[in-house]
Amino acid sequence: MKQTSVTTNAPCWVELGTSDPAAATAFYRELFGWRPDGDVRPDAGDYTQMFLGEASAAAITLRHAPQQPIAWTVAFAVADAGATAKRIEAEGGRVLKAPSDVFDLGVFAVVADRSGAAFILWQARAFPGADVFNEPGSLGWVELLTRDPAGARAFYPAVFGWSVAPSEHYTQWGLDGQDFGGMLVMGENFPPEVPPHWLPYFSVADVDNTVERAVALGAQVLMPSYSMPGGRRIAVLRDAQGAAFGVYTAPAGS
Repeated sequence: MKQTSVTTNAPCWVELGTSDPAAATAFYRELFGWRPDGDVRPDAGDYTQMFLGEASAAAITLRHAPQQPIAWTVAFAVADAGATAKRIEAEGGRVLKAPSDVFDLGVFAVVADRSGAAFILWQARAFPGADVFNEPGSLGWVELLTRDPAGARAFYPAVFGWSVAPSEHYTQWGLDGQDFGGMLVMGENFPPEVPPHWLPYFSVADVDNTVERAVALGAQVLMPSYSMPGGRRIAVLRDAQGAAFGVYTAPAGS
């Protein structure tokens, strides 16, 4: 799926909670060409939107508490955050932060699936979400890493109505037959202290070049560049503060 705009029940936004927003802003500005919003609301605290040209692409904020993991969090657009939160609880998930208004922008909730993988619900008002998808420097794919694939295959279609396209090694999520994300089973190569989580992948023009630049900027390589069947090339990195993210280049015409 080459998502070009916000779609209900699909990824709509991604934000980084980090220990050093200034350093993270510098890192992603150099890596993806983002620029921070120059008109931050005084009541928005440390929350800063990042732009790709004139398009809103992501956000960087100071994590709320020392015990909060330094991580990217994926948001999914919903028509009714309250109703979706109730459905999540009915399906065995948890509501970590009840739906609440964010100024006039929308309604925000933090939830988790049955295994504990956290994500955001976003019911849009003035702010729909990202303005750009699948272009270099923007969000293009989301991946659930979990130790409970059977539970996830039951949970997410019940909550969001997603289609499921399973294979021997990978499951893809979609809407109306169009895939926007996937699921990777966490095996023995994942330390037990690594919790289930959602991982965003950002489109880039050249994966190998991006990995080299990221390392020069202080990142670590979690998964070296790899070409998948079909021509997509991917890699997974960890920024200098510890947040993991993926990058990918899709084959021409996809």
